[in-house]
Amino acid sequence: MSLGSFKLHVSSGAIHEGEVVGILGPNGIGKTTFVKSLIQRISNCQIGARQLKFSYKPQYLTVESDETVYDFLFKNAGTVISSSWFKSEVVRPFALEPLYDRKLSSLSGGELQRVFIACALAKEADIYLLDEPSAYLDVEQRLVMAKLVKRVVEERKAAAFVVEHDLMVMDAIADSIMVFTGEPGKRGFASSPLDLRTGFNTFLRDLDVTFRRDLSTGRIRINKPESYLHRKQKSIGEYYYVPEREEPE
Repeated sequence: MSLGSFKLHVSSGAIHEGEVVGILGPNGIGKTTFVKSLIQRISNCQIGARQLKFSYKPQYLTVESDETVYDFLFKNAGTVISSSWFKSEVVRPFALEPLYDRKLSSLSGGELQRVFIACALAKEADIYLLDEPSAYLDVEQRLVMAKLVKRVVEERKAAAFVVEHDLMVMDAIADSIMVFTGEPGKRGFASSPLDLRTGFNTFLRDLDVTFRRDLSTGRIRINKPESYLHRKQKSIGEYYYVPEREEPE
């Protein structure tokens, strides 16, 4: 696929019911171009006689009116915003209710992000497309978002593609990973969905970064450059993290 002089080659692959595919790669390498191309493909795809449905959260959030948060959610998501599911699973963890009477134009970047994510997940869809959903969110909100996306996808037997730069979020949200490489602004190459270990190792090898798993929190942590663990993991090709049973001696 092409966008002006930029060309993107995407390897063939499959996505499964209940799966979240993470998309990793540097800026200008075609990640957003790929997501937008999926919108066109999904719009022209059917399962039997039923048209596939998608829900999209764009990378750049624009406010085109001076409506309130509640009015925006109702216009885009409908009566589901009054359901007990939406109130308990989205409104409460995202602390949206205090924003309901505020105008979209008055929101901070993080507040606006939470509203757009809530709107995207409120919609019934077969495929969810989320472009950089953790932008402007604090650490705890990012983990809330990751858990919510996985839960929605699993419960609705849907699937999702998530573009993300925060590796902690990607570790928490993705079941598989597409790695984008190439020359920013000129050409990009996208892998088929890889298992987490292979995908992270492929991506982190180019960055010369290794991770470990914090045993107390379960979160990934960057190893210090040239530390023993960093050097040891590099020597065995495990940049993501070494499972506890395989911890290097």
